[in-house]
Amino acid sequence: MAEPTPMMQQYLSIKRQHPDQILFFRLGDFYEMFYDDAKLASRELELTLTGKDCGLDERAPMCGIPYHSCDGYIARLIAKGNNVAICEQAEDPALAKGLVRREIVRVVTPGTVIEGSMLDEARNNYLAGVCAQGKAAGLCFCDVSTGCVMAARIAGGQPEQGIINELARFAPSEVILCGDAPQMPELKKFLAEKLCCMVNVPETEPDAPDEELPGRFGAASLGQLGLDEKPETVRALAVLLAYLKETQITGLERLDTLTIYNEEQYMKLDLFTRRNLELTETMRSKEKRGSLLWVLDRARTAMGKRLLRSWVEQPLLSCAQISRRLNAVQELYDDMALRSALTDALDGVFDLERLMTRIACGTANGRELRSLAQTIEKLPAIRKRLEGVKSQQLREIYGRIDTLGDLLSLIDRAIVEEPPLSVKDGGMIRKGFNPEVDELHAAMTDGRGFLAGIEARERERSGIRTLKIGYNRVFGYYIEITNSNLTQVPEDYIRKQTLTTGERYITQELKELESRVLGAQERVVQLEYELFDEVRRAVAAEHTRVQATASSLAQLDTLCSFALTAVANRYCCPEVGLDGRIVIKNGRHPVVEAIQSGMPFVPNDTELDLDENRAAIITGPNMAGKSTYMRQVALITLMAQIGSFVPATSAHVGLVDSIFTRVGASDDLASGQSTFMVEMGEVASILAGATRQSLLIFDEIGRGTSTFDGMSIARAVVEHVCDKKRLGAKMLFATHYHELTELEDLLDGVRNYNIAVKKHGDDITFLRRIIRGGADDSYGIEVARLAGIPESIVARSKQILKQLEAGRPIEALRRNLRQAPAADQISMIDPVTAAVMEKLHSIDANALTPIEAMNILFELWHTANRSDT
Repeated sequence: MAEPTPMMQQYLSIKRQHPDQILFFRLGDFYEMFYDDAKLASRELELTLTGKDCGLDERAPMCGIPYHSCDGYIARLIAKGNNVAICEQAEDPALAKGLVRREIVRVVTPGTVIEGSMLDEARNNYLAGVCAQGKAAGLCFCDVSTGCVMAARIAGGQPEQGIINELARFAPSEVILCGDAPQMPELKKFLAEKLCCMVNVPETEPDAPDEELPGRFGAASLGQLGLDEKPETVRALAVLLAYLKETQITGLERLDTLTIYNEEQYMKLDLFTRRNLELTETMRSKEKRGSLLWVLDRARTAMGKRLLRSWVEQPLLSCAQISRRLNAVQELYDDMALRSALTDALDGVFDLERLMTRIACGTANGRELRSLAQTIEKLPAIRKRLEGVKSQQLREIYGRIDTLGDLLSLIDRAIVEEPPLSVKDGGMIRKGFNPEVDELHAAMTDGRGFLAGIEARERERSGIRTLKIGYNRVFGYYIEITNSNLTQVPEDYIRKQTLTTGERYITQELKELESRVLGAQERVVQLEYELFDEVRRAVAAEHTRVQATASSLAQLDTLCSFALTAVANRYCCPEVGLDGRIVIKNGRHPVVEAIQSGMPFVPNDTELDLDENRAAIITGPNMAGKSTYMRQVALITLMAQIGSFVPATSAHVGLVDSIFTRVGASDDLASGQSTFMVEMGEVASILAGATRQSLLIFDEIGRGTSTFDGMSIARAVVEHVCDKKRLGAKMLFATHYHELTELEDLLDGVRNYNIAVKKHGDDITFLRRIIRGGADDSYGIEVARLAGIPESIVARSKQILKQLEAGRPIEALRRNLRQAPAADQISMIDPVTAAVMEKLHSIDANALTPIEAMNILFELWHTANRSDT
């Protein structure tokens, strides 16, 4: 029976250890794939599928890619949900006895990518670990490409929604679930539909994680790390690190700093709020342009861009921390010379965080070390410009920037200015760094001179003017003679190869020279790689110093970005406090204003507090600006709490612990939920998660059901939010139910506002101004005309509207809504509505004649009409 060749046996043995990954098997200058891996890769990467003789009766399906250009291929496979196991040659083929030994050096997954060409430089690439146990959960997030590791614990009640909120905040590329987390239905739905990331559930968990974790992060115990009472977090972190150890093999020493954060440190922003406020991407196109991040991002470095995104996603709840940022931005805002000098100096700074990860993992080449050196060269000037700064945060940044002169000196002494792309071809080590390298280079240079001398001497000796010395890998150095000169070949020439145009010969002198030159070339390539690796490891050993400097540069870049945006867009420095008041003068929507590109934006004031101005009921026509106004209040509040200046002439922001939004209408057909069901689900989630310190944005409630039901639900929600015994939070509530404006006279803390409109006959002009009082009309038909609805439909709509406005049942409902709410509970259905519903339930609509239907309709109208008296 036929057996696989030794090479194929080696392949199959390694493949059995990694059945779920596409195996990149190194053969010479190629990564080759076989069998099912080859079929899958050829289809996904559009490669030619061929075959290879492997000792069996049939050829093995095969495809391959050049090893030096694998990043792009791996990125495409990862993007399509595949993992890739990279198998390298573990010994020099020239020195190997028999089959070259091969080993898996790394498994590439969506959450473990470190190559810059495969990552978005402006955002972190997180791998998440989630462990749920009972009423608590532990979460950890690791960006392998930057060395960032963060962990937290969620406790109290049901942790599932808290897990979802944190995952929405970090948006990981890959999630590892353990404990009860794999069985959580809403979490699984979120991961599958909203986050669209890969999920891994470990088959086994690491033994004794408590003993291993502290040492990895430089601590003696879990207590020193702040994990002594967080078993769920310890378990999540241990599972994540075990996964990294299994997939990354090397470079994990870079992960030596753990940040324990508390979810109470940051403003709570659920998935719907992040989407509705378009913090980092737009709802429709999922693009950065049109988002708040797009407006604020003037960062010059990749590190600054990532930190800026992180700040936008994690608004602070500490006045002290916010004030530190605002004071730093204020100093940069006021000092144009300092701001300009720093932003110019930050131009051209490379991504130190990701460079150091590649250096620590042993994958960085000479060009990346030179990039590190170029960045280090800029550090003294940056630090010099920060001398004498006054704000606390800028002073701290100044103190933490290490100029890293020793690393610059090492790289400059060792690595040439323009090293080759490959680290295995030599040409990287600078002259004077190592005597042996210099001697070998001299031997190679002298050898070339000797070759020129031999060629000239042999031409003169033989009389053959066209004689030339050449080289190839198979035969080494040779003397080539054309056919027309073969009669003049000296007798001591040894024939080596016959060509169609002539013959190739060697001499004893040429062979001795070849041995000396080629030996020097092979030795210098090997020695240069060894020296380069020593330099690379020496730099990697200083990753803690480099990381501290990188973090400081990222903060400086982000603060400069805030200052540049504030100057360019005429933003003001907000006051922050704990009084619960939000008072904004001439506030503007930062994104709408930026997109309008010079067109005037109509500013508006806002006044909310926890007493007489808890709720603002906003009425007015569609397209008039209600949604824009409410979103701008939310965004200004959020911008203040990330430490940014805000688009207003003045602003006071009492910290809010969360922002909730209910905006727009959409269904969820995949899970069988109607538009109204989705809306009610979002409202329920808001009311369950909000506190008195929250800011609630409701843009229409109850529009997906009947008028009476919708109006009743909308009023009940307003009553619940305004009631200090129930919630008492600040709220902006936009509605087309003008009847709700009556609540200003019935509930404490409610104020009516409307969008000013100027009407000229059948035409309307939106003034975009928020003014006190309720709107006198919705102007829906006028807006329909503006949208292009045919005039015949507009005219008919006006006729129907007049008939409806003449109806008594609507007036009856309006009077009913004026009744004060019950003290102990909210009644959603009034007696009249109950009687009408009871009557409707008793009717078989399929059995009614037209006359009977008209009689029943009259009876129902009469019932409602009697309730007025």
